[in-house]
Amino acid sequence: MKKIKKSWFLFLLILIPFLITGCGKKGESEYLKELEKKVNNAKSYQVQGTLEISNNDDTYHYDVVASYKNPDFYRVSLKNQANNHEQIILKNNEGVYVLTPSLNKSFKFQSEWPYNNSQIYLLKSLVDDIKNDNEKDFVENENEIIFTTKVNYPNNRKLAKQQVVLNKDLNFKMVTIFDEGDIPQMKMTFTNIDLNPTFNDNYFDLNEAMNTCATCKDQEEGSSNTETKETASIDDIIFPLYIPSGTKLTDQDKIAKTNGERVILTFDGEKPFLLVEETADISDEFAVIPTYGEPYLLSDTVGSLADNSVTWTSNGIEYYLVSDVMSQDELIEVARSVSAIPTMK
Repeated sequence: MKKIKKSWFLFLLILIPFLITGCGKKGESEYLKELEKKVNNAKSYQVQGTLEISNNDDTYHYDVVASYKNPDFYRVSLKNQANNHEQIILKNNEGVYVLTPSLNKSFKFQSEWPYNNSQIYLLKSLVDDIKNDNEKDFVENENEIIFTTKVNYPNNRKLAKQQVVLNKDLNFKMVTIFDEGDIPQMKMTFTNIDLNPTFNDNYFDLNEAMNTCATCKDQEEGSSNTETKETASIDDIIFPLYIPSGTKLTDQDKIAKTNGERVILTFDGEKPFLLVEETADISDEFAVIPTYGEPYLLSDTVGSLADNSVTWTSNGIEYYLVSDVMSQDELIEVARSVSAIPTMK
């Protein structure tokens, strides 16, 4: 009898700690299920925060406002803190656009954005990355829940993983994307998340987005902080800091164009490419320009990435980089080395 009582006593000693720790404590799957339900049940949302992008020794900071409305409307404002240059990525029933108000232009894409790769500032994209990674890491501490997952950036394979930090209410706090050497490349810090915002009927309309953006308001009020001023000449040619091995500059030409100049840089060798720099034209009337490729966020601007070319505008200069033999990763590396120069006269 004493042996039976002793056995029950030992059993209870083993069972009670299990009940105490197991009862009421969530695990990885429970947190993920609740997070997925929370985001997917939101018929709309708007997040605000700051995005940091590292490029060699330079860091670029953006103010971000990302908005979503069911089923398929997106509007993401990216404003460079250094010069107030704002661009908007917009998806509505008519297509995908990159609005550049400082040029009074919008570039229209035939694109699957934002579903064709990871998106650091879109909630459903982050949830899908967590859900789809069967090898993700999960850590819970007193104040935070942390998922570490793979990322899907097919046009930049150096981006390897991301760390997603949430508070205990399953609100996103911060997302950091690392390269293959565990060096941070991008960081999104969320300052506000509204899962039930009210948008006006035209909020995702192309003309409405162009007319209500912060840059437009600054221009209307005569602010001197806006980035783009029409320039008639290129005083300093910008050369890429990165050139593929076995490749060198073989020719450079500067030619006049209507209301400006164009520079053509020719690089020959194992990985030949052409880099064109020309003064940007500000359109008198709002222009929608059909564009081939995908919207792509470089260090200080949103450009267009195609199979063998990258185009972008920075500091009043339009850039066109093209190669028949270079990969997209190599094109991006060259383009980023051009945009690493912060200013042009």
